[in-house]
Amino acid sequence: MQLLFGYHMPNYTYGVPDDQLFDRHVALAKAAETAGFNLLTVMDHLYQIRGIGPEEQPMLEAYTTLGALAAHTSKVRLATLVSGVTYRNPALLAKQVTTLDVISKGRAMLGLGAAWNEDEHRGYGFDFPPIGKRMDRLEEALSIAKAMFTEERPSFEGRYYRIDRALNSPRPIQPGGPKILVGGGGEQRTLRIVARFADYSHWFGGPMEDLNRKHGLLDRYCEELGRDPDSVVRTVGAPVLLVESEREAARRLDEIPPERRAMFRPATPTQAAEILQPFVENRFGGFTFSNQTLRTPDAVALAGDVIRLLAGARVA
Repeated sequence: MQLLFGYHMPNYTYGVPDDQLFDRHVALAKAAETAGFNLLTVMDHLYQIRGIGPEEQPMLEAYTTLGALAAHTSKVRLATLVSGVTYRNPALLAKQVTTLDVISKGRAMLGLGAAWNEDEHRGYGFDFPPIGKRMDRLEEALSIAKAMFTEERPSFEGRYYRIDRALNSPRPIQPGGPKILVGGGGEQRTLRIVARFADYSHWFGGPMEDLNRKHGLLDRYCEELGRDPDSVVRTVGAPVLLVESEREAARRLDEIPPERRAMFRPATPTQAAEILQPFVENRFGGFTFSNQTLRTPDAVALAGDVIRLLAGARVA
């Protein structure tokens, strides 16, 4: 299986006027495609989030941005990492992702999670129910999306959402519809939802012992459903901060917000490939890098060296 390399774009602060902001975003997206990334993602947030920057920093709406990026790219898959289930009616979300699939000629993925940023919900007037009820909504939303991707006129009646012979025309370009990515590694609910619905599971890293425990739980949940555990691709945030030389390490680390520095190890491309190899040996099928650390086209090109070094790696 080919490894998945995602370039995540949570930051829109480029120090340019607003009318040039998207141009900078496009330049990074094109650099990522050239470097060999095969997935391009944006956040589905309305405010900037802690750990990236102050909430007042610029934030573009996710699906408008992805549709525009589809017109400026030709190979990378496109998704959110991930959409919050509380932000949209799930049938409308399925329609948006289907539209993205049509515009991009079959490159869309649906990224979905339970949402967490209460400040955004309060600011925009969205309900923010307790986590258990948000997880219930996530299950219903994925049921609806799956049905709208695969059935001609599906109906669904849940506690929170319903559709009645919903029409989704044009149909998705991808047979069976866009792949589904569920964000989060919650062991009681999220991984069970992954086992039921997802093609990809994205985790945020941590000690390998903890990650292997999650592997075991996801395997068990898949087996309980009669599903091959290896049919779920497990991806993780790359825990490296790429530098051209070790002399840059301290300076580059200082550029990362203090609360996120522990997530990254400064590394040259060769060192980064060595750091990531054990993840491949422990069944991870993909990594995400961020424009928080890869801020320029030259920095993105540096990640291309890591991609080429790991090109022959195969998931255990």
